[in-house]
Amino acid sequence: MRDLKQITVIGLGLLGGSITLAILRTFSGVKVVGYTHRPSTRKKARQLAVATEIVDNIEKSVSDADLVILATPICTFEQIFCEIAHSLPTGCVITDVGSTKVLPHRWAAKKLPKHVHYVGSHPIAGSEQRGIEFARDDLFEQTTCILTTTKNTNHKAVQTLKRFWSGLGCSVKLMKPAEHDRIFANISHLPHMVAMALINANNNEDLKFAGKGFMDTSRIASGPANIWADVLLTNAGNTTIGIDKIIAELEKMKKAIKEKNKKQIENLLEKARFKRSALIKYKIKKKELIS
Repeated sequence: MRDLKQITVIGLGLLGGSITLAILRTFSGVKVVGYTHRPSTRKKARQLAVATEIVDNIEKSVSDADLVILATPICTFEQIFCEIAHSLPTGCVITDVGSTKVLPHRWAAKKLPKHVHYVGSHPIAGSEQRGIEFARDDLFEQTTCILTTTKNTNHKAVQTLKRFWSGLGCSVKLMKPAEHDRIFANISHLPHMVAMALINANNNEDLKFAGKGFMDTSRIASGPANIWADVLLTNAGNTTIGIDKIIAELEKMKKAIKEKNKKQIENLLEKARFKRSALIKYKIKKKELIS
């Protein structure tokens, strides 16, 4: 990464901290600057040595950066773009790790100066844990990172980010922002809503009897509420369509059970079993799962 002398990461939670650690491990000679607005997190970050330098001024953090990565809740992006706009060097590449992309592209076009280049990034990595203490330098190995582009996206900036995320262990794919938000509403945002509903539909006493299957199914409901609220609000149209699809599938099963239609019940279960089996085979073939 000869063209990147300094990378700045804004937001030092699980993802931000994992990015800084992965950069330190992978790209020798690159200065890694971390910024977070919380003094307690800055103190932890220094203790854990997650970056070359931890700063307490957001404008200072980006003033010499070749690449800036936002790893904060999505609804903070617009304000952060405003705060850093006048401090960004010419040619600087700006990206983020948010789970929705249409609005970030729109905000970047409005708030960032013309002499810098925004490209959306979505590394498909993380966990239900939060906080810099859970950061890992191998979090992105054998994962996928989506880069989102528009007709106005700078080609050189895209190539820079391809090399960057590939260096951290990601398989990189390109999408348009709207396509990204439609797909991930169904395969990422909707599962979180289903896990939330599964937990909230049961009382605390009954939940004590939950087995491994229930715990596996509901694991992602442990994700941070503020992060997920931003995800859902910035992809509301796609997410509500997805919720309607889930309701329709549950209504099919509800009707079959009420009518004691065993054949229909088996058909619905078998359809899901077959589709999941095909998915697992695909993921193993792509080396995204271990057989």
